[in-house]
Amino acid sequence: MNINMPTSLAGGRYQLGQLVGRGGMAEVHVATDTRLGRTVAVKIMRADFATDSIFLERFRREAHSVAQMNNPNIVNIYDSGEETVTTETGEIEHLPYLVMEYVKGQTLRDILKVNGALSQRDAEQVMMGVLNALEYSHRMGIIHRDIKPGNIMISEQGVVKVMDFGIARAIDDSAATMTQSQGVVGTAQYLSPEQARGESVDMRSDLYSAGCVLYEMLTGRPPFTGDSAVAIAYQHVSEVATPPSTIVPGLPKMWDSICAKAMAKDRQNRYATASEFKNDLLTFMNGGVPMAAAFNPLTDLTNMKARKQAEMDAATVAMPPTPETTATQAFNPVTGQFEAVPNPNGGIETKTRAEQRAKVAQERKKKRIVIASVIGSIVVLLAVIGIFFALNGHKSTADLVSVPDFTDTSNISQARVEEQLKALGLKLDARDDSTSSQPKGTITKQNPKGGKKVAKGSTVSVWFSTGPQAVSVPDVSSKTQEEAKGILEAAGFKIGNVMTVDSASIEKDKVVNTNPAAHSKQTKGTIITLYISSGMTKIPDNLVGQSKDSVLDQLKQAGFTQITIESEASDSVQSGSVTRVDPGSGSTVELGTAVTIWVSTGKQQTSVPNVVGMNYANAKALLEGYGFQVNVSGPQDGTVASMRPNGGSKADNGSTITLTTKAQPATDTDTGDNSNGNTTDNNQQQPQPNQ
Repeated sequence: MNINMPTSLAGGRYQLGQLVGRGGMAEVHVATDTRLGRTVAVKIMRADFATDSIFLERFRREAHSVAQMNNPNIVNIYDSGEETVTTETGEIEHLPYLVMEYVKGQTLRDILKVNGALSQRDAEQVMMGVLNALEYSHRMGIIHRDIKPGNIMISEQGVVKVMDFGIARAIDDSAATMTQSQGVVGTAQYLSPEQARGESVDMRSDLYSAGCVLYEMLTGRPPFTGDSAVAIAYQHVSEVATPPSTIVPGLPKMWDSICAKAMAKDRQNRYATASEFKNDLLTFMNGGVPMAAAFNPLTDLTNMKARKQAEMDAATVAMPPTPETTATQAFNPVTGQFEAVPNPNGGIETKTRAEQRAKVAQERKKKRIVIASVIGSIVVLLAVIGIFFALNGHKSTADLVSVPDFTDTSNISQARVEEQLKALGLKLDARDDSTSSQPKGTITKQNPKGGKKVAKGSTVSVWFSTGPQAVSVPDVSSKTQEEAKGILEAAGFKIGNVMTVDSASIEKDKVVNTNPAAHSKQTKGTIITLYISSGMTKIPDNLVGQSKDSVLDQLKQAGFTQITIESEASDSVQSGSVTRVDPGSGSTVELGTAVTIWVSTGKQQTSVPNVVGMNYANAKALLEGYGFQVNVSGPQDGTVASMRPNGGSKADNGSTITLTTKAQPATDTDTGDNSNGNTTDNNQQQPQPNQ
């Protein structure tokens, strides 16, 4: 059927963008929610389903139930509806669609295709996200039926998101098999044995598929491959997968047991719940021995085949062939049906078979007699009941009234409810509902339900919400992410984002804190953000120049306990203050890293040379050579009479030396005085500056 695809949905609210995915049942577009200004994904069902009234009804019912789910590992459903479209022949059809959370990232299928097998830790983290989603959905009564890498998204932040909840179920409420006329439901590589046989499915079928996904993450390939879907399905029913450790050298053999238990042929031998599967993974990754260690896949396969053979034998005895038949019935484990195969006797019954037929015929005759007697009794009873109601019905009908449905108008007041019931001759039994998160006074339920006929004078119980309960947020600091999640959910909270932060005291992968904070009062159902330690911490900023005691306090508060103190002179940092830190201020390091600080002993001091008696020019040059500043009091062409500080004392490098000079006395040229005014006898050797 060709239709004119719309460019927007819901009266223009959702503006459709580019096509980002196409499957057997639907296509997915990026879209803009113009009302809320956010990017969403819109899944529009294929046009050839639009005329199937049964599918449309089931899709509506399933879309409603899936939309109730709210879990960080499930792609949220925001909205659903049906768009009116026109076919090429001018007919009007209704095209159903779902509006979903848009997740930026890659599917697990794409990641495996590019990178191959994942590390054990990555495989565990992805599987924990998938099992979290399944644990929640199974608790909500929703079975996925098509868990596979293509339905698992990994966001850019590393969050696992499971997609396409409920779509398979919307196609057919009975068993989801590969042979339904609507098309393949469930992908062959991840199909549980009961799906392959056409039997009903339950939550353990999802866990089988999850086991197949875990197998592929560890090995880089599905557990079974073949030339056709039927060939692969047959392997799911009749063969044991190659152990992952034989495909990946060095992989611990315990992974073989965990995958084998998840993929047990007999669902009674699988993990009973997603929580049980998660606990086994956590036990193994934390060094313990999981319950899967005791599982034997060959025994499981043998027992399953024996049980199916017993079922086949029972079915064969219960339904023997007629004398005219030339074929017998055999159970096909792939199709899950009894199929005709040639009768080796060529249609000639043996004596034993004839005796069996006679015995069955006799049993059928007895059953017919019993059934006829029961039917006769029922007819008589119905006749008596009919007469009774014919005689008394006018009175009963007059005394019955229909109970109003107050849950449809949940904001009605208690006084108004009592007034309506009183007008009908009924009494109100008002009750408090302290478990509801609805606003105070909201009607949450009633008994009898709305529309039911009851006698006048009856009592109708109506529950009114006491308002959302405020409870204290548990302190989950230093707990693992899974421990914290369990504690918070048990207290009535939901887990939202999981963020990684540096911490000065909490070891890697443990909870640092939460938002809202621990011990704060919050209503049940509040979404809690978890902050997980990265195992790193930060050297405090701007430590250089601060006092030693202040720096030590800051380092200890930041979680550093291995601190070494060294000393050194400094021309720029005063004595007792820190000159440098290693690792440097503001740097990010692993928790427990050793830190060294250097503390200033003050400026370095130098011995001042004695320049008294020297002419000023020579004295100044000598002092500057030692790194001192020179200040003069007196004539600059005179002789140094005194100095401060005195020669021979110690002074800080770069400090100022003050010289006092006096004029040189005038002399005759024949006196024998030299040019600088000092007699030859008074000349003395002067000290030299440090080289």
